[in-house]
Amino acid sequence: MAWISLILAGLCEMFGVTMINKLHKDRSWQSLALLIIGFGASFIFLAYAMETLPMGTVYAIWTGIGASGGAILGMILYNESKDWKRLVFIAMVLGAAIGLKLVS
Repeated sequence: MAWISLILAGLCEMFGVTMINKLHKDRSWQSLALLIIGFGASFIFLAYAMETLPMGTVYAIWTGIGASGGAILGMILYNESKDWKRLVFIAMVLGAAIGLKLVS
C-alpha cells in the first residue's frame, strides 16, 4: 500500500506542477485552489508512504515522478520541446526511480 501511496503522491505532484503553469497563465482563484489541493494531497500521500518506506527512497522516487511527469505534461499540454536528448534524460530519471524500487 505504501508504494501505491507513493505513486499517488507523485501523480498529485505532477498535477500541482501543472497547476503552477495554469495559475501563471490564468491568475484565477480556481487555479490556485487546485494547486493547493494537488500539492496538499501529494504531501499527505508522501507522508503515508514514509511511514513504511525509507525516506531517501521515497523522496527520490517522488521527485523523479514529479520532475519527469511535469516535463512530459509540459510537452503534451504546453507544446514544450520534444527533443530526443530531453527524452533520454527523462528516461534516465525514471530508470533511476525504478532502480531504487528494485533495490529497496
